[in-house]
Amino acid sequence: MIKVNISRDNNKIEIHGHSMYSDFGKDIVCAGVSSVVTTTINGILSFNKDFISYQSLKDKFIIEINNHNEIVDTLIKNMINMLEQIEEDYPKNVKIRKEN
Repeated sequence: MIKVNISRDNNKIEIHGHSMYSDFGKDIVCAGVSSVVTTTINGILSFNKDFISYQSLKDKFIIEINNHNEIVDTLIKNMINMLEQIEEDYPKNVKIRKEN
């Protein structure tokens, strides 16, 4: 299962795991999540490389927001909305947890 952990203040987002929807390299759920996250990171970095810090590890993305502003907040909100849609469509494969 892919797990998405979002900090209460939206300053840190961790995405890790494998959806287990299909075999590695053929998994449309993992591909969708990776696409959404990578596109968001690249979009934010295209405006300013200092807005976020991120790590792309073997099975984990960690995004830390350094500067909340309209661009960053809009793109992050869009990413979360898209991940929530994937979670809704594939509830056995993606779980989003928002800290209270």
